[in-house]
Amino acid sequence: MSPRNAPDPARRNERSRRAVLDAALELLSETGYAALTVEAIAARAGVGKQTIYRWWPGKGAVIVEALTAAALAQDTALPDTGDVRADLRGVVRAMVAELADPQLSLVSRALTIETLGSDDLAEQVRDRLLRPQMDAVKDRLVAAQRAGQLRDDLDLDHAVELLIGPPYHRWMLRTGPLTERYADTVVDVALAALSPA
Repeated sequence: MSPRNAPDPARRNERSRRAVLDAALELLSETGYAALTVEAIAARAGVGKQTIYRWWPGKGAVIVEALTAAALAQDTALPDTGDVRADLRGVVRAMVAELADPQLSLVSRALTIETLGSDDLAEQVRDRLLRPQMDAVKDRLVAAQRAGQLRDDLDLDHAVELLIGPPYHRWMLRTGPLTERYADTVVDVALAALSPA
């Protein structure tokens, strides 16, 4: 985000900021992303739309911050049961379930479209929404590697992409159903490549 467009936290009133983020999430669930407007967010939050534009460059940035705030309230750490296959199946199944959810999918598709036209928004989505999830998967892979369950020579960033990339590809191109069986197959194929010989 360029300095000119970056929100100025020092100028924010925390109560108004929270009202804007809450309003954005409420309206998102009621109307969907496409019908969501800055004007509607401002009216629901009880602030002027100029307040929103002073803090965020547009509705995409508001939604990213609202979703980030909601995500921060959740623990992103993956379970470590000692069974890397079971733990990864759990996380890939959860990801596939989110992508298959019609309401969540609409939001994700709309944000994805917006990121294609805005490098700043793409950076925010990647770093604030996706990166914590990717880091949690990587942390679990590090533990599995230390336990001898994965090869020592792995590039773990690529290993994470090997696990999460296929579901996003299938979701984006609609090449097939997003099911638990599919999630398990992704994990099994990935582990066949990642496990020691």
